[in-house]
Amino acid sequence: MSTLLVKNARLRHHAEVMDVYSVDGEIVEIAPRVDAPADEVIDAGGHLVSPPFVEPHIHLDSVLAAGQPRYNESGTLFEGIQIWGERKGSLTYEDVQTRALEALKLMATHGVLYVRTHVDVTEPRLIALDALLDLRERVKDWMTLQVVAFPQDGFYSRPENDGLVETAVKRGCDAVGGIPHYELTREDGVRSVQRAFDLADQYGALIDIHCDEVDDDQSRFLEVIVAEAIKRGNGPRVSASHTTAFGSYNDSYAYKLMGFLRRTSINFIANPLINITLQGRTDTYPKRRGLTRIKELWQNGQNVSVGQDCIHDPWYIFGTGSLIGVAYMTVHVSQMTGLKEIDACYDMVTGNSGHALQIADYGLKVGNPANLVVLPVINTFEALRHQVTPTHVISRGRVIARNTPGVRSFTGG
Repeated sequence: MSTLLVKNARLRHHAEVMDVYSVDGEIVEIAPRVDAPADEVIDAGGHLVSPPFVEPHIHLDSVLAAGQPRYNESGTLFEGIQIWGERKGSLTYEDVQTRALEALKLMATHGVLYVRTHVDVTEPRLIALDALLDLRERVKDWMTLQVVAFPQDGFYSRPENDGLVETAVKRGCDAVGGIPHYELTREDGVRSVQRAFDLADQYGALIDIHCDEVDDDQSRFLEVIVAEAIKRGNGPRVSASHTTAFGSYNDSYAYKLMGFLRRTSINFIANPLINITLQGRTDTYPKRRGLTRIKELWQNGQNVSVGQDCIHDPWYIFGTGSLIGVAYMTVHVSQMTGLKEIDACYDMVTGNSGHALQIADYGLKVGNPANLVVLPVINTFEALRHQVTPTHVISRGRVIARNTPGVRSFTGG
């Protein structure tokens, strides 16, 4: 039996500090004072103890591959897709696993313990798929990994792609993806959304579709996703990622769409760092933010989460692995600077993302896995203001990362 006691923890929505006690990786008691023997005791010292961060959208098959075979000089989505098309033919199982594992370890040091990754399954050998499905098993003792069968080149751009997606789902992917705005025609885009829903129904998978990741205000596949979710009644199992064109829709159409959204409960996943970098590239001035309507969706009661999307890959040359950094950027680009709004941005990298991934046992609650992070601040506002790194990351009741906060001292004056 292994035991861990985190003392003097400041939990969100609790007026007093609490102790959190876990046995064999499960939370068994949360109380103002726990008197029980423990193999390890961590004194949080009144600092914030939070559920771990949840990465709802990343591409682990392409992480840490920037500059291979060349850098994206235009900074556009489409040059990134072209570069990846040149790179993916040379992928090996070891190459994908090595880079993906390095990225997961990096994210874990930042308190990320749940990750949903998209994997390109239009590469006929499905090497990246096999590597990430095996990695999911390899890291399961300290990281929960979901894999999305993502047709980077579309379902219908080549005759074999549809079959490759179904093969990927059969092999054990957690979710079915899509990219309707990159299909050859609008008609193919609509068919691809319906096909993704059909596959999800057939194999009991979740749905997470790259949707309207363009500036074109006539790219309107979100309405197709919403319509399918309404008809099939599976909204909580459906995620629409990016939806950047929503930021370009005229207000009249956006208002109508918001009304349809109230009839379902699909999840929205934005990726602010990447969205504001890739989109708006053809604009002069005023230049669009290239971001979905995060603030309005949140105000409308939709479940909104935010992710990294990329870490040093053909689409984005930066990336640290920190979801605190993503939430911090969300505050700025979505102009969510009220205190309740800032708190909501923290939710977008914790509980909201957990809901999107359908994690039933997420959160600091008796009976749930002892997954938590200790942050060297007293609240979520200070966590984002200082863009902190956790001092302790605990997975299944075991400390898997310890970080020393940066030390600053002024000696002049």
